[in-house]
Amino acid sequence: MVGGSRIRQIGWALVLAVCFALLLALTFKVNAVKSDVRLAERQIIAAQRAKLMLETEFETRASQQQLSDWNAVEFGYAAPRADQYLESERQLAALGSPRGIDAPEPVRVALNRPAPESDGLLAEWITGEEGDAAPERAERSERHDLIAAGGLAERLASPVAGMASVAEAGQ
Repeated sequence: MVGGSRIRQIGWALVLAVCFALLLALTFKVNAVKSDVRLAERQIIAAQRAKLMLETEFETRASQQQLSDWNAVEFGYAAPRADQYLESERQLAALGSPRGIDAPEPVRVALNRPAPESDGLLAEWITGEEGDAAPERAERSERHDLIAAGGLAERLASPVAGMASVAEAGQ
């Protein structure tokens, strides 16, 4: 009897080994099918994007005649001609007209930095002023304090303070 049970144990071990091998093969097959499905989904998404791009291009090309009509009739646009291109910056500058007599001055942007706090050794170097400019520096410091003390409304309401910083920039 001992021999029969031994054969039965070996048989069960073989059945389990075959089942495990089949399970392993089935797992590999399922993963391969999943990979194929993911690849097909990516291809579908790429095809949908390409279709959308082609539809957009088709609609654009179909409406080009309408756009051309609008440009000609409504807006007066036309394609540039060969004689409209300029060869140099001088030709471009020649197209500009001089400022009229009543034209305002061009707008200039300036940095409004505060005056230095001390009159140390580096004060002249920082401000770029000579040694005899102390009264002018004090006046500028007072104007800066006036501008900095008030809010935006006060600064905008005070034309003298605003013009002072612009005048400094022009110097």
